[in-house]
Amino acid sequence: MKTSRCPGPSRRRFLQLGSMAVAGSGLTSLPGRSSSLGKDSDPAVIFLWLPGGPPHQDTYDMKPGAPVEYRGAFNPIRTNVPGIDICELFPLQAQRAHRFSLIRSIAHTFSDHGGGHKKFMTGRDPMSPVGFVNDYPAVGSMVHKVLGDAVPGMPGYVLQTDGGRTGIDTFSLGSAYLGPSTHPFIVGGDPSKSDFQVRNLEQRVHAAATMRERLELLDAIATRPKALASQNGPEAFRSRAMDLVSNSTARVAFDLKNEPEKVRDAYGWHAYGQRALMARRLVEAGARFVTMVLESPNVVGKEWPKGVLYNWDSHAVNGHIFDDARWRFPLIDQAVSALIDDLYARGLDKRVLLVVTGEFGRTPKVEQAQGRPGRDHWPQAMSVLVSGGGLRMGQVVGSTTSKAEHPKDRPLIPNDLWATVMRHLDIPYKETNFIDHSGRPMVLLPDGEPIRELI
Repeated sequence: MKTSRCPGPSRRRFLQLGSMAVAGSGLTSLPGRSSSLGKDSDPAVIFLWLPGGPPHQDTYDMKPGAPVEYRGAFNPIRTNVPGIDICELFPLQAQRAHRFSLIRSIAHTFSDHGGGHKKFMTGRDPMSPVGFVNDYPAVGSMVHKVLGDAVPGMPGYVLQTDGGRTGIDTFSLGSAYLGPSTHPFIVGGDPSKSDFQVRNLEQRVHAAATMRERLELLDAIATRPKALASQNGPEAFRSRAMDLVSNSTARVAFDLKNEPEKVRDAYGWHAYGQRALMARRLVEAGARFVTMVLESPNVVGKEWPKGVLYNWDSHAVNGHIFDDARWRFPLIDQAVSALIDDLYARGLDKRVLLVVTGEFGRTPKVEQAQGRPGRDHWPQAMSVLVSGGGLRMGQVVGSTTSKAEHPKDRPLIPNDLWATVMRHLDIPYKETNFIDHSGRPMVLLPDGEPIRELI
């Protein structure tokens, strides 16, 4: 794939990483990262994950000229950027097209949810096209291994999802040979509900004091000199655990009650909106990679209409794809629009990169089952929305054929997206290696180039 040469990492950053391949659990956290948040030198990523696979031809890559069995039930509307049209159920995003870009030509070959998750999350072809247990580390774990935590008491890598969906393998977020120390801090539940709480961060003053006394005693009788302590050794893990229990940074960041009601109203009183708001709070507090899973379309005080699906897996046997869209699309429209507005209004549009995607698109032709329309899995084409990150906004990258079947021009792969993310995070992904279980150095991304139109 031909691309223009993008600017590389800074000399300081390159010297920090170089071609390091560290034995054991992999690359350690890097010294020298700035801890003063809010600066462009402390980049972060918000990753809104839409599991099941959103239909690209019903959202961001509509084909109004295609036969009716392909084009679906909705019409495109103009945005505030000439030439960019999106679904009529996205009127809020249509007013903000100058602040996002659409990638319409990413594709891969894994059509099962498990294979699609693993391919997208790890940047590598999985050994099996089914199942959700990773053979390779998820990108978030690799980022966390390189960057570590930015602020004491604030997890650098966070995952928030529905209760009962918090297993590390549910969305192929396993860390493989990097080990569990690179797993995200996982929070389950619906933050739009009044009883939502992050149980692992409940304040236990007496318990924290007792724990600190015990750790201090353990340090006092330790025979190994602290100067020889590994940065990823037991001392480091004890310190991080103590920070999470006793430091209020994370508790405050997760507590949406600290936000004005008008801000929460703007995001919407539903799971999608409040997760998007939480993501903004977390990156402001120091999280570097925040994954928010937008799956169940819950709305406070309302029941789902008939035909609405649990996630984005819009087979006709699961539900009515267009009835589902009439319920679900306004929620994602509000959440994404409010988050984009907030990132720009708060001066975070260069420091924070927003990525919105699922594991693949949906079949170009509408299928029928049980008297309902739906679309099946389709990794051969998909759409991705990106915003911020200091990238070039207000454009469409790539296109698909007349029926949204395959990339027509500028074909891309998931790793081109991840390479763009790594560039934003100032990680030299081509020179950064980890050691796998067999002792081989594994480069962070085996392929992919930053998308030149965006940089």
